[in-house]
Amino acid sequence: MIYIKHLTFQTDSPKIHFFDITEDVKEFVRDNNIKNGTVTIQSEHTTCAVFFEEYVHDEDLKGHDYLQIDLNNGLRRLFPDETEFDCFYKYPGPKHLGRPGRTVFADDCICLNGPAHLKSSLIGCSQTFVIEDGVLQTGKFGSIWFVDFDYLRARTRKCVLCLNGE
Repeated sequence: MIYIKHLTFQTDSPKIHFFDITEDVKEFVRDNNIKNGTVTIQSEHTTCAVFFEEYVHDEDLKGHDYLQIDLNNGLRRLFPDETEFDCFYKYPGPKHLGRPGRTVFADDCICLNGPAHLKSSLIGCSQTFVIEDGVLQTGKFGSIWFVDFDYLRARTRKCVLCLNGE
C-alpha cells in the first residue's frame, strides 16, 4: 500500500524555523497500520530541508535547541548571510529577478535568499526511514526535522510524507 500525507507549517521572519516532525511521521505510520515498509519525507521547497538528528534537551532563552544553534552557526560560516546584491553570491541575478510572472516585492532585498538555497542543497530535501514491525526505525533519540532556511519573509511551507508498506 502507498499513502500520502502533507504537513503544513507557518513561518515568520526574521528567523530560521525548525519543526520536529517525528511524532507526525510516527502517527502517520500508526494510523495506516503499516508493519513493514518505508516512509519518505520530502520538502516541496528549495530553501527547506529534511534531516535526522538527535533531539537535544538543552535550549537557549529563546527556545532554540543547541544542535539547531550549532547547525546554523556552522552553515552560516559556509554560507554567510546575503545582505546586499552581489556581495558574496551571484544569485538572484537580473534574469531571475526579471522573469515573467515573478512576485514583485516593494524591496527586492527580500529575494536575497541564495544562502538558504545552498544550505538546503547541502542538507538535502528528503529522508527515508525503515518501518519494522510497525516501529519507525529512528532509534531511541533520533528526531526528524523539517527546516526552512529562508528567514526573509513569512510563508506557508509544506512537506510530503510517502508511506510504502504492508
